[in-house]
Amino acid sequence: QVQLVESGGGLVQPGGSLRLSCAASGSAFSINWMGWYRQAPGKQRDLVAGISSGGITNYADSVKGRFTISRDSAKNTVYLQMSSLKPEDTAVYYCKLLTIGKAYWGQGTQVTVSS
Repeated sequence: QVQLVESGGGLVQPGGSLRLSCAASGSAFSINWMGWYRQAPGKQRDLVAGISSGGITNYADSVKGRFTISRDSAKNTVYLQMSSLKPEDTAVYYCKLLTIGKAYWGQGTQVTVSS
């Protein structure tokens, strides 16, 4: 079993920055991929960014150039640095981890971009 603990959400003004963290813990697992999804009220949950075990990253078009995903393999932690935030980035952000044959989700962290 794997547990994901997210942190770093909050309220920020348009143009501001936030960094989200997601730490994975549990017994004997290997990480194939970790990433972030987001879900705004009344909308579906969409992929924001991901990073593979080989370090390959991918981003939603809407966040390219503004968000950066990175990882600390020693800590089993993935980060999402978000800059130039816009009101439309407001959502609950969820961390996701893929191991062999299983997917795990975090509990979500709220990001609100508002003046």
